[in-house]
Amino acid sequence: MTRVGSGWRFIAQRTATGDFLDWDVPFVPDGPPRRELNGPGSMVGTIAPEYMRLMAKPDGLPVITEWATTLYAEYAGNIRWGGIVTRVSYQGQAMKLECTGFSAYPNGMPFQGSSIQSGVAIPQKYAYEGKDKNHDGYIDGTSPKKKMPPRPKDKITARWDSYDVVRHIWAHLQSFNGGNLGLVVDGHDSGHLLGASNGTDPWELHWWDTPDCGQTISDVMSQAGADYIERHQWDGTREKVLHFLDLGNPRHLGRSRSDLRFATGENIIETATPTGQGEWFANQIYVLGKGVGSKTARVRVIYDDKRLRRARVSALKTTSSAATLTAYGQSQRARHSQMLTVPSIAVKHHPNAALGSWALGDLILLQLEVPWIGDVVVWHRIVAEEIDPAAGTAVLTLTRADYYG
Repeated sequence: MTRVGSGWRFIAQRTATGDFLDWDVPFVPDGPPRRELNGPGSMVGTIAPEYMRLMAKPDGLPVITEWATTLYAEYAGNIRWGGIVTRVSYQGQAMKLECTGFSAYPNGMPFQGSSIQSGVAIPQKYAYEGKDKNHDGYIDGTSPKKKMPPRPKDKITARWDSYDVVRHIWAHLQSFNGGNLGLVVDGHDSGHLLGASNGTDPWELHWWDTPDCGQTISDVMSQAGADYIERHQWDGTREKVLHFLDLGNPRHLGRSRSDLRFATGENIIETATPTGQGEWFANQIYVLGKGVGSKTARVRVIYDDKRLRRARVSALKTTSSAATLTAYGQSQRARHSQMLTVPSIAVKHHPNAALGSWALGDLILLQLEVPWIGDVVVWHRIVAEEIDPAAGTAVLTLTRADYYG
């Protein structure tokens, strides 16, 4: 079991109120906290039984309580990670903790807020409804006959940006007593509008459909081709922790880091076994959208890579837009047809790339020596990190850059 180096401080806070409970919890993590792109991250570890400060606080709860305690990992005055204690178990007399980031909070939570109608066609009242019973095109009982006026066009509701939906759901969740995490969601727009401008592909969110908040956020982020990063930091007084959810597409969250070098024998100290696609490989993707039976929206994305045709089916049932389904199919095609992938690397602090000089979402160039293949130079994207500044090492989880199309 890997233990992080010394120099860390773990701080306990009551999640619902923001009250600090303990400034130096004797928490022993199993490894560095894990930060993720498009994920809440995690931290796991134990507390020894002699920790007597776990007695109940004025609110009647012990310091460490599931879904009531936030635990921060601080190093050199900076909060490296923060998350909610979601599971407490016991190994002998020691307490085992599992913590997850704030962005996991919507998962499994029912949406009960005000409805959203995006690009929905609303029929307008027709004053001559039912006044042409013989269907001859004229108003019944008129002499001379008067033609039926044209029906008024349907009114199309305003279309919502995907990020507005994310903000709407988070605002709803944090409006309840005991539900305000103080999380501030990015304020800019994605540019991806849900539904169609002519009302043919409506997008709706209603509480009576019992939608899952977390799944809905994932769906609209996927449609926008967007990413998110959760982060925590002290305010200027160092008396309050601020929480943020940054939104952006792969070009905005992360950048190509030609200024950094990651090479075997220099700063890469360990490499996970590179993998291919195997049975996961596909160069043709069929995407099924909204609809039933033969009326189901469908697009096909083909990539001529000179290899044997392999097809897979994906679904995005929230839309019938050909453009949206095609964009989703292209991302799936890239994921299924990528070549050699390095799942993760362990690196040390080095002039090539100082520890933490990268950011989640960055593209980095790997220069590796791979058995049976030889020297490999390939761009990958950082999708998770476990940094231990005390030890001067980090583990980076990667995907190929062309995974994103």
